[in-house]
Formats: sequence, structure tokens, C-alpha cells
Amino acid sequence: MKRDPMALCCEGVEVRVGAKMLLADASVSLAPGRMTAILGPNGAGKSTLLSVLAGQRVPTRGRVTLDGRPLSDHGMPALALRRALMPQESAVAFDFTAQEIVALGRYPHRRAPGHDEDAIIAESMALTDVSALASRVLNTLSGGEKSRAHMARALAQLWHPRTDGATRWLLLDEPTAALDLAHQHSAMRLLRAWAARGVGVVAVLHDLNLARRYADEVVVLGGASGGVRQGAAAEVLEPALIESVWGMPCQPVTSADGTVQYLFG
Repeated sequence: MKRDPMALCCEGVEVRVGAKMLLADASVSLAPGRMTAILGPNGAGKSTLLSVLAGQRVPTRGRVTLDGRPLSDHGMPALALRRALMPQESAVAFDFTAQEIVALGRYPHRRAPGHDEDAIIAESMALTDVSALASRVLNTLSGGEKSRAHMARALAQLWHPRTDGATRWLLLDEPTAALDLAHQHSAMRLLRAWAARGVGVVAVLHDLNLARRYADEVVVLGGASGGVRQGAAAEVLEPALIESVWGMPCQPVTSADGTVQYLFG
């Protein structure tokens, strides 16, 4: 398969901490303008893979590239202008309000701020339904409210397309885990819309039905045979693979809009 010259890739990546292997021989190639879900059972290395792709963790072996260049060559300040990360847990030591947290997304742009900085923050909060929480201290919010505020921060960081044409990447670790049902689907529709605008969206998910409905492609880690499986969501997320990786039998059903979803048990 021909690789996109603007892809975010890892090749033969291994991550060890002492004697413990967190991620083994992972190779993936992610294209901008697509929504990719990283899936797998607990401990398969999903968050580790995301942190490697974000440049937060240096692999023990292998390499990560962006636009065909080693990720480390881009430098963290430059990377922060085109890559936003929403981690699984974002502890905040100080009493920042939700609006102040979202405003932190604009920090990488402080040397060349736009004319619409305040509008970016307000619109990001509106997209994730946290406008009414603007003045609330983040640590007083529910888990789902905090998650939506952090998603707004990540969106604010990448708000405008790059004038140099460089790709933008939105990396999210379990963005729907704390959300109620309506906000889960709202968030996934929002992320899909950003992918349609040319942003590379990569999200760690546990809900296979959300991945099957919204992701263009999936990366599946773990299972008895190990390894990494990458491909179109409809082609990879088949009942046989799901039972092999998660040990759960499932029955496919077709929803009213034609999307295949799975019943488990």
C-alpha cells in the first residue's frame, strides 16, 4: 500500500519499562483526514501507542515519523502547533476554571496569536457543550464535564488550518469513557467532522460499536495471536476477530441507517 507522504507512522515500535513489555513490534500508518480508532483489551498497549505517536514517550526500539521525518526532528514547540493530545487522565493541581483550561490550548500560539483568540475559546466550548461551565472550577466538575472541557482545549489548540499546509493531528485517549450516551455520540460526530476538515483524528476507544459507527479505520492491538491489525473498520471488526481478541461472542445487527452494530453475550 502506498504511504501518504504526510502520514503519522510508527515502524517496529517497542516500548519496555524494565522487564515489562508495554508495546511490542507495532507498525501503523495513519493518514490525515481520517478518523482512526485504537482498540484492544486492557493492557494491550493502546495508551502506550498513542503516547508514542504524540511524542510523549520515546520508544525502546523502532521509530515514529511525521511527514516522512523522525518525530523528534520536528521539536516539541513546532509539534504543539499541529498536534493536540487529550490524555486519559488530566489532573489539575490548581483551581483553574473550565474556560481557563480551554484557553491553555492556545498557549502554543502565544508568540503569534490570532485576532480571534477569545472567539476560538468560546466556540470550542460551545462545540463540546461546556459553555455553561465556563466559570466553574474544573476540579468541581463531573468526570464527563471535565472530559468535554479537555476536548475543547484540544480543539482550541488546532483551531485554524496551518498556513503552511502542514497537517494537524488530534490524539485522544478514551475521550468517551466518562460521557453519557448522548454526549458520546455528540463527541464522535464532532471528531468525525474534524476529520472531514482534513485533521488526522486518532482515538483510543473501548466501545466497538462507536468505533464501527464512526471510525474510518481501526488499529486493533492484542489477542491470543498478538500483533497489530489495521484496516477499514467494516473489514477488521468482524465477529471472528472480536471473539479472538476480546473473548466475547457477538451477533451483528444492522441498524436503521444501515450501520452494522454488535450484540454481546
